[in-house]
Amino acid sequence: MKLKNPIADLRLKYKRTFELSLIIALAIMIVAFKFFPDVSSGGLELDATQELFTVEDIQQTKQENRPPPPPKPPIPIEAPSDDVLEDIEIGDTEIDFEAEMEAPPPPKEEKKIEEEPTYFVAVEEMPEPVGGIKAIQEKIKYPEIAKRAGVEGKVYILAFVDESGNVTKAQVLKGIGAGCDEEALKAVQNTKFKPGKQRGKPVRVQVSIPVIFKLQ
Repeated sequence: MKLKNPIADLRLKYKRTFELSLIIALAIMIVAFKFFPDVSSGGLELDATQELFTVEDIQQTKQENRPPPPPKPPIPIEAPSDDVLEDIEIGDTEIDFEAEMEAPPPPKEEKKIEEEPTYFVAVEEMPEPVGGIKAIQEKIKYPEIAKRAGVEGKVYILAFVDESGNVTKAQVLKGIGAGCDEEALKAVQNTKFKPGKQRGKPVRVQVSIPVIFKLQ
């Protein structure tokens, strides 16, 4: 003989009990709705103060342009009184066209100071008369006064020779008088020279030239 499982027996009883309980509950509800149809549940009244909100129209603000400040009043200037005007004497402003007008003085001429050119005293190649000292001696005319007085000697002439070999200026360094100095100066000034040179380039040079005066 097999024994029943107690757990399976309990599940069977639980199912039957649940079904029976459900049937009884439904029956009670049907009876309640059938015999008590006018049962109405009282409503709950909630007393609460109702607040009213008013919506106001807010106007949009506008930025107004302020007018510029009024201009400052001008500073009053005192007008000259009649007493001051009476003391002022106005000279005659009429122009006399017939009167002789003096001419303005002529502008002063500005004198330009010319700087004298620089002449070398000693260079690599000193100036020489074209044809030598003999060419100068041939130009000498013995003065009659010197001949009569028997004047003889050497006249030393300082000649300033430019880059082209021309004598721009000459002066007597040492003379013997009796017209010999002037004759020697004239002969040197009329003589052409070979220009002096420094480093192969013609330059201005001052040179001393002896001129001999000797009676024959």
